[in-house]
Amino acid sequence: MKHICKKLVVLWLGLMAYAVNAEVQIYITEGRDDARPVAVVPFKFESDSEVSVQPPHDFAKIIADDLARSGKFKPAEVAELPQTPSQINEVDIEAWKELGVDGVVYGIVKETAPGKYMVSYDLIDPYNDKAVMESSIPSGSYPLVDQSFHLMLLKTKLVNSDNFRWGAHIAADEIYEALTGERGAFATQIAYVQVDRLAAKPYHLNVADSDGFNQTQVFASKSPIMSPTWSPDANKLAYVSFENGRSEIYIQTISTGQRELIASYKGFNSAPAWSPDGTKMAMVLSKDGNPELYVMDLASKSLTRLTRHYAIDTEPSWHPNGKSLIFTSDRGGKPQIYRVSLAGGDTERVTFEGRYNAGAEFAPDGKTIVMVHQNNGNFHVAAQDIDTGNLTVLTKTSLDESLSVAPNSSMIIFSTVDGRQKVLSAVSMDGRFKARLPANVGEVKAPAWSPFIL
Repeated sequence: MKHICKKLVVLWLGLMAYAVNAEVQIYITEGRDDARPVAVVPFKFESDSEVSVQPPHDFAKIIADDLARSGKFKPAEVAELPQTPSQINEVDIEAWKELGVDGVVYGIVKETAPGKYMVSYDLIDPYNDKAVMESSIPSGSYPLVDQSFHLMLLKTKLVNSDNFRWGAHIAADEIYEALTGERGAFATQIAYVQVDRLAAKPYHLNVADSDGFNQTQVFASKSPIMSPTWSPDANKLAYVSFENGRSEIYIQTISTGQRELIASYKGFNSAPAWSPDGTKMAMVLSKDGNPELYVMDLASKSLTRLTRHYAIDTEPSWHPNGKSLIFTSDRGGKPQIYRVSLAGGDTERVTFEGRYNAGAEFAPDGKTIVMVHQNNGNFHVAAQDIDTGNLTVLTKTSLDESLSVAPNSSMIIFSTVDGRQKVLSAVSMDGRFKARLPANVGEVKAPAWSPFIL
């Protein structure tokens, strides 16, 4: 009940959002023993300018950090690398075999004009001398040397000082996909609420890159902000604001700051959840007396009531096919997860293990639901297989809540408590990799991972 109640409970700072200094940092707290060894060689820097300026960030290090943050890879230390090639004809295949890495990334950052760069990078598999034939690299685009047969990826990007880090995240996504066959989620963002109780407006709705950098404040208030959620096109956020003395649901366009109040009914207005096609919004309203699930058509603002029960129904999450939602209800006496069909409104209970399961969300692949599960008095993140019903506890922290799944279904970000502070943490879908994301200033909570942006 405590978690359910928490769920129920502007100043626009200019026409454009602005970057602030405080950023969320990421510390890996538990790695995987079977993480695949890879090597990311520091990129060579070249310049056509008479007065060259070093790039604003280390492109290769961002790639290496992203791969390490996935939990699936363990980049070798730079001091361990047997050589530092920058192009294919400089690669000593046998040296990388001896190091025992599954992939090697190297490249060149070339300054073409002040603040503008052309970044070229390759990925090779030291053990596969037919890799280039299994890749999408066009023939004739690489030198005719023996090492070229090991190429898995051959890329060139134009970036500038402003999008340099983002370009590195895109490169990390490409490398991750080439090595795993799964789409990477490094070039994504997270939204979260930061609370700085010393600030005049202590509640901040922020957006940052998936690695915690480039934090941008999109809204600040003297009153609490809750439950941010992304639109499917990643251009807007919906959230609950108490700026008018009670809960109301707003939609805000991130690039312009334009806000729209969409739900200000009597009683609770909470837990917004965008439909997968972006045309509807599920929400919890108590305008008719009891907290119930409704779906709003965002064009007409018409409401359809989904549940009708004397218990509390809250925290809706859409199935990726848009045909049903899961939600938390205590209609059985204790909070459990239920599923309601949009065609007919049939409702069925989904979770049966444990006395408390709440705050569930479908993984984007539709194969798993993740939730807050109570075990021995502690609240952990858990995952339940949709087909088998098997539930796995993923975390060891004790007060987990407000979880959100990465768009490639690989990681879960959530709020927890470190000491007396609310912090963000992340765990892989199998629970074998964990990271902590504390903020430099204040508390951070209510994370929401964006959809794929590219």
